[in-house]
Amino acid sequence: ATGFDCSGLISHLYAQTPQRLQGSAAHMAQQTQARDMAQLRPGDLLFFNTTGRPKSHVGVYVGDDKFVHATNPRTGVRMDRLSNPYYAQRFEEARTAFDD
Repeated sequence: ATGFDCSGLISHLYAQTPQRLQGSAAHMAQQTQARDMAQLRPGDLLFFNTTGRPKSHVGVYVGDDKFVHATNPRTGVRMDRLSNPYYAQRFEEARTAFDD
């Protein structure tokens, strides 16, 4: 276990970049720009509705249909496929914090 929740993990990862992201997953979505799935690149954010609230979960795309996320502070950080039925059904959008 890492102690991270999803937005805490993203805040930690982005603290290593010029672009800082903080707050909830929904707040992070407001700080970023929409990304077309055809243009998806490692480092882009993936937003999901996992609790019945829009953008309640966020992960970071790492390539090859995979993303890293923290499901909750107890289970810690894990890697899953975007095509995993659970996440595919709950996927809302991709966004980027980087200028192209």
